[in-house]
Amino acid sequence: MYSKQERLAWDAKNRALYEYWLSIHPDSDTLPGRQHLDPIDIPSLLPNVWLVDVVKDPVRFRFRLFGTAHYGAMDRDCTGMWIDEAFPSFLGSEVYSDYINLIENGVPSYRKGPASFHIPNYKTIERIMLPLAENGTDVNMILALTVYF
Repeated sequence: MYSKQERLAWDAKNRALYEYWLSIHPDSDTLPGRQHLDPIDIPSLLPNVWLVDVVKDPVRFRFRLFGTAHYGAMDRDCTGMWIDEAFPSFLGSEVYSDYINLIENGVPSYRKGPASFHIPNYKTIERIMLPLAENGTDVNMILALTVYF
């Protein structure tokens, strides 16, 4: 988890989504699931939000929701696409390990730095990925937000 001090350096949108995710935890030992997330609670964040379904055996990731801010950054809507098909170099990227760590350990992943392989028009991105678990334990979805600079 990230401290309040660490979060002060984050973009306000990433900070707001992280704090919202903390607030929807059913209890301190349980991850929130999609059933706890209400888009009405975060309307100003929705253009930058993306949701990813986690499919296991084998592990794959599919965009469930792709906020409108991403269309401009990537020149397309990836809703419904497998990430490894939308971005063929995904599996070999260092970003892939962030996804695996998140689902295996149920911990958020924050990153600010150079735009990765699939966003050529921006020098810097800041993103937060947050685990969701329908049963409170096994991550089956990722709630995420990206800001482009």
